[in-house]
Amino acid sequence: MPQEQRQLALVTGASSGIGYQLAKQFATHDFDLIVNAEDDRLSAAVAALGEYGGSVTPVKADLSTAEGVESLASATKAVGTPDAVAINAGIGAGGAFVGGTRWQDERRILELNVVGTVHLAKLLLPSLAARGRGRVLFTASVASTAPGPFHAVYAASKAFVLSFAEAVRYELKDSGVSVTALMPGATDTDFFERADMMDTKIGQTDAKDDPADVARVGFDALMAGDDHVVVGLKNKAQVAAATALPSTAGAALQAKQTRPMDSETGAS
Repeated sequence: MPQEQRQLALVTGASSGIGYQLAKQFATHDFDLIVNAEDDRLSAAVAALGEYGGSVTPVKADLSTAEGVESLASATKAVGTPDAVAINAGIGAGGAFVGGTRWQDERRILELNVVGTVHLAKLLLPSLAARGRGRVLFTASVASTAPGPFHAVYAASKAFVLSFAEAVRYELKDSGVSVTALMPGATDTDFFERADMMDTKIGQTDAKDDPADVARVGFDALMAGDDHVVVGLKNKAQVAAATALPSTAGAALQAKQTRPMDSETGAS
């Protein structure tokens, strides 16, 4: 009898953190992989993921650029139409919007988290819909549910991702393609170091979630066809509070966690 064809998954931001762990979830569930990142750690990730027996196609590309998105889409189409797409790549930048952060950093957040996400979805989702099946995961954040002082552009970008995912899910509800938004909280990755947020309460807390646990919850929600999933009880409580409180109160709660500890506007 012919061997059953393996499914194919694309994961962006797959060199480390949640993205790598998502790729690992797919690999351990008998998916072949296309994995993307822009950094040199991608090679090590590919070697590790290859231990699970499937094929792993690396595509090194910067998804904050149109050229990077288009090269990933072309490389994906050359392999085949994915059964699952996890658009996970994202970055942040901490600090006060006025006087604390740099425009070039915030522009790159918008180019990757917002423009790159939409561009890649625009190029890949039509083929899933035309085939009549597929699963799409967008990594949003619990930060998407309330204003995010001291990482204002990042939080706003994730609010965009959540809204976008929910809207596209509705549009595709009769197509056979499901869309799921993954909403992690503080996770033990290099995000806070790269975002220059190590001098914040949330950056220094030891109570961060394990990226492997986040990925497992996200993978299970994706395979179940859920519309969104919030990872962890404390994060669910945070989301519930954010939706119940006025936006000013939600912003104040966020600020307690994200304000730089040496900030002149309120040292911790």
